[in-house]
Amino acid sequence: MVNQKSTDQGGNRLAMMIYPADMEMGKEIKPLAVSAGGWGEGKPEVWRKFDDFRGLALGIKFQGTSVEAIGQTWVHRSFLILACLSLVIIGGLVLTKHIVSKEMALARLKSDFVSNVSHELRTPLALIRLYAETLELGRITTQEKKQQYYRIIRKESERLTALINNILDFSRIEAGRKEYEFRETNIAELVHNTLDSYRYQIEQQGFAFEESIDSNLPPVRVDREAIARALVNLVNNALKYSTDEKFLGVKLYRENGVLKLEVADRGIGIARRDQSKIFEKFYRTGDPLVHNTKGSGLGLSLVRHITQAHGGEIAVESTPGKGSTFTLSLPLSGAGSVSEARA
Repeated sequence: MVNQKSTDQGGNRLAMMIYPADMEMGKEIKPLAVSAGGWGEGKPEVWRKFDDFRGLALGIKFQGTSVEAIGQTWVHRSFLILACLSLVIIGGLVLTKHIVSKEMALARLKSDFVSNVSHELRTPLALIRLYAETLELGRITTQEKKQQYYRIIRKESERLTALINNILDFSRIEAGRKEYEFRETNIAELVHNTLDSYRYQIEQQGFAFEESIDSNLPPVRVDREAIARALVNLVNNALKYSTDEKFLGVKLYRENGVLKLEVADRGIGIARRDQSKIFEKFYRTGDPLVHNTKGSGLGLSLVRHITQAHGGEIAVESTPGKGSTFTLSLPLSGAGSVSEARA
């Protein structure tokens, strides 16, 4: 019964024997009776003399092992479990630290975002108010000067609208409610018209501008407003982060069945370690010029989302100090499979 319970519970079978109590433990013991399964070799690990049967003793041991071996096994097993628990605790602490650090970094980025957006909103609003008040007070007498002020007000209004649209688009994307309306579009005309509306701003900032648009491209199914916004964001980045050599080049062409839209500059460039991160929301590189230049940190994130929603991809080639080239690639057919798609 003892052996059956021990075996059922996953333990070793017990061997028992009765032997003359006067036999010394150092000598070979000759048992008088043994339990089922036999005794085998070795001495008892536990023994006790009978009170009622003088001259006899009961010896017990485990078959195939010993109490010392079982103890060592349990010690090793306990140390192994302790080591595993320690690794789990250490891993949990490291993971917690990583999560907390990431949340703190995100909170800091959001705080910077609010500050930068506030500045971005304040600047065009201040200019619009200044020029509008000047016109209202009648201080501008020449028609040419008035037209210049009207043009500045319109451009700053467009800049303000673009910023607000970026924020609204980002909000819809985060909530999963952003929708795109795909329709057949003359992509060459769309790109040209978008650039034409920014030509004054480009020239005013002293940029050399090169435009190369393939006019023989077939119609493409895209969301006109979204593609225009992606192009504007890329152009604005080129204008912001070019200091010494002010150059902006935009190309639209077809290559291996793919439509490619390139925006190139000769500005500060992007370090290789940052090139995979610049499309993340709120991310801004560690370059001092980037930190001194106000921005929302949403432009490139929106460009990537818009491109992926059209079945395309966005890539960047850049060398610090020599400029960057952003290439937006779109399929020439099937960019939008339905008239309205949810991102």
